[in-house]
Amino acid sequence: MSINHTKREGEIELDVDPSETADDARLVFIGRIRSPWTERAACPKNMKAARETGQPATVEIGAEWRQGLAGLERASHIVLLTWLDQSQRNLIIQKPRHAETASGTFALRSPARPNPIGLHVVRLLRLDQAEGVLHIEAIDVLDKTPLIDIKPYYASTDAVAEAVIAPR
Repeated sequence: MSINHTKREGEIELDVDPSETADDARLVFIGRIRSPWTERAACPKNMKAARETGQPATVEIGAEWRQGLAGLERASHIVLLTWLDQSQRNLIIQKPRHAETASGTFALRSPARPNPIGLHVVRLLRLDQAEGVLHIEAIDVLDKTPLIDIKPYYASTDAVAEAVIAPR
């Protein structure tokens, strides 16, 4: 897939696109995200910004996976793993628009990565298991983004109160 990206000062691309050399991980998409965002420029850059828009979203689960939703309605928040299919995969050093300096891909939350997997902690508003629809508070991905997995969010084990990112 050809991704339109204007290279910024300080960015470094890999010699090859990882999608062209990747082993077959045999991933399956279990559904799609339905969001109000159809263009990258309008899409919120993170979940905090997505929540601030007040725009809800839905997750549509394929019929063969809907039984796996049993019990999920007990969760107030869930973790969605998405495949950011419109992201560039060959940037190893990136310079986000808001940053003064470039950083390594693995030091950023950018969608541009060798395996463009998105991680989203979202509030689950309502679940219709029969129809395979999860209503969520907000999301920071484009409409029709493929869904890889869903996990319940456990504040007791997932939240790390002392976690920090040191200033540069």
